Amino acid sequence: MTPPVEPGVLLALAVAALAAGWVDAVVGGGGLIQLPALLLLMPGAAPVQLLATNKLASICGTTTSAVTYARRITPDARTAVPLAVAAFAGSCGGAFVATFLHKEVFTPIILVVLVVVGAWTLFKPSIGQVQRMRFTGRRHVGAAAFIGAVIGFYDGALGPGTGSFLVVGLVAICGYAFVQASGLAKIANVATNLAALVVFIPQGAVMWKLGLVMGAANILGGYIGARSAVALGPKFVRAVLLVVVGAFVVRLGGEVLGLW
Repeated sequence: MTPPVEPGVLLALAVAALAAGWVDAVVGGGGLIQLPALLLLMPGAAPVQLLATNKLASICGTTTSAVTYARRITPDARTAVPLAVAAFAGSCGGAFVATFLHKEVFTPIILVVLVVVGAWTLFKPSIGQVQRMRFTGRRHVGAAAFIGAVIGFYDGALGPGTGSFLVVGLVAICGYAFVQASGLAKIANVATNLAALVVFIPQGAVMWKLGLVMGAANILGGYIGARSAVALGPKFVRAVLLVVVGAFVVRLGGEVLGLW
């Protein structure tokens, strides 16, 4: 049963979805805003309803930003296809495995990874500014599929920061610049969100009216964010990535230390 949503709560969630769509389009990590907002403002909903509704809103924004990127920077099909297919499969697998695992176990691991990613991005300012591909042929396809499968699995099992991890993986492993990596990450994000909805919709977990309102706001945020990233370039994307990763470190670090 879907709990009632007050007009003020609906407006607040729409604003959160708008901000999440913008952050997601630029560098990923919109879940840091959108899912906590749902948890805070919809205490009467079941956790699976919140997760499912979050995925519905997210897929609206990621699809919009993926199309916006594609119109301005041609995505590399040899990366986009294996990345998205592997991400879809990985997300399905992660969602299945998540039913047997305690997610709290992963928090310290994710925190360490985020600290490494943030330090790597901060102390190597030249990384991701210029595209320097590291692999060709089958090795490149294999690298893209590996990134999609691993991070897609993480998205299905846990989720927060998936877009940021995709961007960093494409920059660090394949050699893409930040803007091109962000565009490809959005394609993979559509696949992982779709995989989650394939699991959630048959369960009747999606709160459709709320999800579609948030989805509309997410679309607007995703469109503005994608245009901002393309117009302002890799330095802007790198700066947003550092802010988002820093916010994740603070949030997860507080959980590990029992501060909230």
